[in-house]
Amino acid sequence: MKEVLLLKCGEIVLKGLNRKTFEDRLLKNLKRRMAHVADCEITMRQSVVYVEIPDDADADAVMECASRVFGFATISRAAVCPEKTLESIIATAKDYLAPNFAAAKTFKVESKRGDKKFPMTSTEISQHVGGELADLFPDVRPDMHHPDLTVHVEMREKYAFVHAGPVPGAGGMPIGSNGRAALLLSGGIDSPVAGWMMAKRGLELCGIHFFSYPYTSERAKEKVLELGRKLTAWCGRMSVMVVPFTHIQEEIRDKCHEELFTLIMRRFMMRIAERVAVEYGCGALITGESLGQVASQTMPAMAVTGAVCDLPVFRPCIGMDKEEIVTIARKIDTFETSILPYEDCCTVFTPKHPNTKPKMPKILEAESHLDVEALVDEAVKGVEIIHLP
Repeated sequence: MKEVLLLKCGEIVLKGLNRKTFEDRLLKNLKRRMAHVADCEITMRQSVVYVEIPDDADADAVMECASRVFGFATISRAAVCPEKTLESIIATAKDYLAPNFAAAKTFKVESKRGDKKFPMTSTEISQHVGGELADLFPDVRPDMHHPDLTVHVEMREKYAFVHAGPVPGAGGMPIGSNGRAALLLSGGIDSPVAGWMMAKRGLELCGIHFFSYPYTSERAKEKVLELGRKLTAWCGRMSVMVVPFTHIQEEIRDKCHEELFTLIMRRFMMRIAERVAVEYGCGALITGESLGQVASQTMPAMAVTGAVCDLPVFRPCIGMDKEEIVTIARKIDTFETSILPYEDCCTVFTPKHPNTKPKMPKILEAESHLDVEALVDEAVKGVEIIHLP
């Protein structure tokens, strides 16, 4: 039986004169991602995208791929009726939804008549199909209010489709429709979640990771790259810029007060990230900061670290508690990788008593002992670019 995915567009349907730009981006993203799974024919009509699943394709894999493409509100896996007639619809529903009827005690039929030339109304279609299915499955009684199974019939321009109801899509906006941003990607739980949240708002991501060999190991670096690969399942291809950070951290350790280590280190990160972001066409930075979670994420601390940047800094996790962030990390399959016990550069030189209420004059005085520009230049020149599929 021929199957198709019906993908309903999300908030891009609210766009005005530029709506086609968003639709074109959405189709481009879907086709590129689907090319790695199956040779599907993909078309779009009236804000519905049709993905025709080849007979030799893994339909579950096609469904999984589509469910991770931002921009779709719902996805329905449907059977294509051989003919656009009531008899064909009933026969298709009987065969295609037999397992669903076997697991249900009650059902109803909902119909959508997208093809207004069809000679029956939606209500009439539902009543007729429902009556016939009630005879075919006598152990499953009709229930119009709280059914276990809802049989969906969609009369479209070219075909009629039958399915057991939509599931949520990834939502959000098509990747790239709102530009590109650089994600400060650590080995922790928060930054991959922050990247996923901003990718959902239509941002194409590149990653920036600060690597402090030999204080952090190659395994720690590989852990971060694996987090990047996990994100590509949602946001497509991505490059990670690995920044050599050892010299900067050693300079801070040798020339600054211990309580300021983390703050000055993060100011360097923001300076370097901005330089790299601009060079690679990014219009913003993304961090995984959550207000008050650690000493460097108090409001005064974030004001001090953000002061070195001209680019906007997006902090999508800012008002979330840890459990909320962990819930998303589990959903996007980054949690188990994030908790692997390999240290990143942020934990190597952590002071025992960090300053949570820093004053800018004190920070500037501490940085006067460092050749800030030379250190930033050295780090930027040493960037290693790793392209993830």
